[in-house]
Amino acid sequence: MKTKKLYFITQAAMIAAIYIVMTMFINTFNLASGTIQIRVSEALTVLPFFTPAAVPGLFIGCLLSNLLTGAMLPDVIFGSLATLLGALGSYALREHSFLVTLPPVIANMVIIPFVLRYAYGMTFVVHGVDISIPFQALTVGAGEVITCCILGSVLIKALTPYRHLIFQSDGDSEKQPVAANNAVRHK
Repeated sequence: MKTKKLYFITQAAMIAAIYIVMTMFINTFNLASGTIQIRVSEALTVLPFFTPAAVPGLFIGCLLSNLLTGAMLPDVIFGSLATLLGALGSYALREHSFLVTLPPVIANMVIIPFVLRYAYGMTFVVHGVDISIPFQALTVGAGEVITCCILGSVLIKALTPYRHLIFQSDGDSEKQPVAANNAVRHK
């Protein structure tokens, strides 16, 4: 039982760390936040397809990334909650590899435009009409489709053949062939 908890905590911590590194990297190109954002770390929101440890890992990774990139407090709170809701939705849909990509897109499209509008004051006015929320829902949604649906689907395809090696938990070791277990031990 302790070993299984250790696997869970280790997987969550690694996912959080990778999310942070990817966010910090893309932030150097000013793409991690704002109206137009392609936060490539959001591709990791498909990882609940492989392990439940991804849910807290993604939440903590997003929370720390938002703090490290200097996000305002509402963004730290609600941006992290959007990632948490997306990860929970992905975990709920883990039986369907493409549907796993949709909850993070929807959560971010619904929550982040309000953060951008009211926390950062980003407005978009056309002919005297403030269309900030729908406009930002489209732009944030487009970035999420690129990262979650496209890059996330590629990530699922790439990791699926290795899922039992990468996301092995305590109980999985008994289910794997002896050759796979030996390969893990000798690397």
